Amino acid sequence: MPAFSLEPAQTAWCTELRTLATDRLRPLAEKGEPGRVNRPLVAELGRLGLLSRLFTSGALDLCLMRESLAHACTEAETALALQGLGAHPVHAHGTPAQRDHWLPRVAEGTAIAAFALSEPGAGSDAGALDLRAEAEAETGGGPARWRLTGEKCWISNAPEADFYTVFARTTPGAGARGVTAFLVPADRPGLTGAPIDMLSPHPIGRLDFDGVPVTADDVLGEVDRGFRVAMGTLNLFRPSVGAFAVGMAQAALDATVRHTSRRDAFGGKLMDLQAVSHRVAEMALRTDAARLMVHAAATAYDEGAPDVPKRAAMAKLLATETAQYVVDTAVQLHGARALRRGHLLEHLYREVRAPRIYEGASEVQLGIIAKELYKDIDTEGESQ
Repeated sequence: MPAFSLEPAQTAWCTELRTLATDRLRPLAEKGEPGRVNRPLVAELGRLGLLSRLFTSGALDLCLMRESLAHACTEAETALALQGLGAHPVHAHGTPAQRDHWLPRVAEGTAIAAFALSEPGAGSDAGALDLRAEAEAETGGGPARWRLTGEKCWISNAPEADFYTVFARTTPGAGARGVTAFLVPADRPGLTGAPIDMLSPHPIGRLDFDGVPVTADDVLGEVDRGFRVAMGTLNLFRPSVGAFAVGMAQAALDATVRHTSRRDAFGGKLMDLQAVSHRVAEMALRTDAARLMVHAAATAYDEGAPDVPKRAAMAKLLATETAQYVVDTAVQLHGARALRRGHLLEHLYREVRAPRIYEGASEVQLGIIAKELYKDIDTEGESQ
């Protein structure tokens, strides 16, 4: 079962990805400016054929890519993931014209994609979007037209992306049922933005929409059915957020095993202290458990299982919380050296916090899990 063991070819591919990340991607990442889109890095991901695999691979392969890259170069992992997140709605729901125009450029690494869902008042509550898509009066029987007005916030790759998958409210008061997904090129009049300086060195910003024009030709999927586009994308990418977290956890674990086996302390090595070795064992236990749950969720997605939302939420929740624990413990066992700017663990410590929030905070994942557990309860049998 792929959920419990990988095929030799998959294991070899993961090893190859780690080598590529170390030798070809990390040098480009180190030359990038924190908080900005690193276009040379994205272009190299395209040359290596990794971006094109976003549209040809299943969820498990996506997880293997993200974990392997994260182990050696978190910046490369993030660049790959953001391309996939922003472009997947176009791949899954776009018209032939939309796909033909944008997806080859995304695969080549020459066009930067972004997924614009969150707002200042609607982060994890995607059904509470306020960005308005106000319909214009139809003239001459042409395609339907709207004007987008409002703000998006915490948007990865903003404001430097070349196009955005934007979720806007087309029917007021309809909750999740009144949201439409639009493909919005960055050069549309009225669309501006600004970067946000974050703890982790990711390119994140805000977008302001001042009557940005869109038409029926820009719709992804169906009008008022954009929530399905968003949730379908998140169900695919949530397990792979877990894979990103597992990659960071494994990197921290590997560094800790090396450090504790070499560090002299109290007449022996640090690993000889039972309090230390048991904590390292706990780190390994939790990392492997998270990896298995991520693989199981991804396999369920690839097989079209009915419980994907629950499995995806469980995988994302367990893996991101686990990575936080493992990296924090690694810092503790390394001591002050891990806090120096430029140390691997200093970098991972800043990177590991955000995944517990984005694509649905941990508390939201618990809500999804609970909802899925209770949705099939036979209320008629409650009194039995």
